[in-house]
Amino acid sequence: MSDGLKLDFLGDLKRTHDCGSLRLSDEGQRVLIMGWVHRRRDLGGLIFLHVRDRAGVTQAVFRLEADSAVHARAEEIRPEYVVGIEGIVEKRSADTINPAIPTGEVEIVVDKLWIFNESKPAPFPMEDDVNVSEEARLKYRFVDLRRPRMQHNVILRSQIALAARQAMYANGFLEIETPFMTKSTPEGSRDFLVPSRMSLGSFYALPQSPQIFKQLLMVSGFDKYFQIVRCFRDEDLRADRQPEFTQIDIEMSFPQQETIFATVESLVIAIFAAAGVTIEAPFIRMTHQQAIESYGIDKPDMRIPPLVQVGDLFEGQGLGAEGMPMVAITIPKTGALSRKERDEVKAFGVEKGLRVLDDLKRLDRDMPEAMAKVRERTGATEDDTLMIAAWPGEPKGQRPTETFYLAAGQLRLHIANKFNDRHKLLDPKDLRLLWVTDFPMFEWNEEEERWVATHHPFTSPFDEDLPILESDPAKVRSKAYDLVISGVEIASGSIRIHRRDLQSKIFAALGFSMEEAKLRFGFLMDALEYGAPPHGGIALGFDRLVMMLAGETSIRDVIPFPKTSKGTDLMCEAPSPVPDKNLRELGIQLRVKPKE
Repeated sequence: MSDGLKLDFLGDLKRTHDCGSLRLSDEGQRVLIMGWVHRRRDLGGLIFLHVRDRAGVTQAVFRLEADSAVHARAEEIRPEYVVGIEGIVEKRSADTINPAIPTGEVEIVVDKLWIFNESKPAPFPMEDDVNVSEEARLKYRFVDLRRPRMQHNVILRSQIALAARQAMYANGFLEIETPFMTKSTPEGSRDFLVPSRMSLGSFYALPQSPQIFKQLLMVSGFDKYFQIVRCFRDEDLRADRQPEFTQIDIEMSFPQQETIFATVESLVIAIFAAAGVTIEAPFIRMTHQQAIESYGIDKPDMRIPPLVQVGDLFEGQGLGAEGMPMVAITIPKTGALSRKERDEVKAFGVEKGLRVLDDLKRLDRDMPEAMAKVRERTGATEDDTLMIAAWPGEPKGQRPTETFYLAAGQLRLHIANKFNDRHKLLDPKDLRLLWVTDFPMFEWNEEEERWVATHHPFTSPFDEDLPILESDPAKVRSKAYDLVISGVEIASGSIRIHRRDLQSKIFAALGFSMEEAKLRFGFLMDALEYGAPPHGGIALGFDRLVMMLAGETSIRDVIPFPKTSKGTDLMCEAPSPVPDKNLRELGIQLRVKPKE
């Protein structure tokens, strides 16, 4: 910091324009702008400043010959100082026009200058094209947020939130807040717990979602609810996960699945429009079974070709387990893979339990007819990667064919991601939207050796599958649905259970005793006995939506103040210890966690 720099007060000064609005039509006007000094060039008799705010950048010029006192004051300025400048808008000479910025045809000839604050040298450059470590960016997030990319992302986030609210209000929804401190009902992810000082030994939980409360709102007669809400999950983090995140939460009474789809499609169209992207409805639809068999995943990325069934072409050849599928995987325009690349891909497939047939020359020689038909079905050319996946041993698990398809789907994605620099299929601007429906009601948990809810325990099963709820839970389908965009699950929802008798049966199928169900969900069970209407809803991942529309690959780049991959806030240095006095007030004594 400089010594003796005289700082000015704002007083009654008011901006006439922001830093991104001046145009050639403003030539000759006297204007006053305020912002941060983005760049400074001192040419002796001329000093140029680029002054920046969230609206853009404007060039200001200080001429020694015009006003030596103002010019001398400008000599004290450094990047990221906060200034106010007043002067006349002039047209730039033809050779100094900057077409890269909207204000590039004009500049302000300054005759008044205010320095509101100085700044230490920035911890990193403000330009987007400079590579800065994420640790530095998150430690100095208040500076990182000034960079053009982050300004764009945060502004886009705000615009998307506004578009979402307008779309929901236009469809007759009410925005209703639900509690942030509630009862712990762990089923899946871990809760963040909040100790109660008034009830020592008892804890609130931060909500993983407003699920139960929005169902209670339906019982209360608010038939169209939505909320842009913060949720909390104490789980391991990834690029698209944070311990606190935002979702657009929706619930409706008396809906058909089609009603919810139409509502969400109109909402997503409005959100995309706010980002300058045009899409059309209805979105593509496929069942969970179709997604698994065609893509090997329940969130298909349709930019990559699907799996192709080829088992009938190799019957009796002993290439895979009897009764198990065999699929061809094709990734276009990868070019010929080297031996090393093929070995690596094959090793990945073997690790997932597959038999991978990658030696096409040998297959062409030994089974020419079958391979000709494989190429006909897949449309594969010499410039594509083509591999065949089979299951080598005995079928495994409660749903063995699904186990195979999931492994083949992982291999498909592995190849596509590994060679994306060649085929360029995974263009972030290529947004493919589809609904995945008819999920299995239950999935088998190997560790606990019991069935668990695929979505959550409040999801309604298909009416016609109720008779096999106890006898064959693997075949029970649920009225659940996900919205997927280019391989990313962006929303998840379902038609809910609105009757206590059915909810009790589902809890029993999940292994909950009546006492446990009452302890966890007693207030919901009670509410279902007081005229609960048929209802359903969905929650859209707001952070993920903004991430995709901003062209980012991590939600940390669209959240103003995110946590690291370890769940820490480098700027605030949280989480952090608290004084013993606070712990005593809460009746908490810390114990060293035993080593695992």
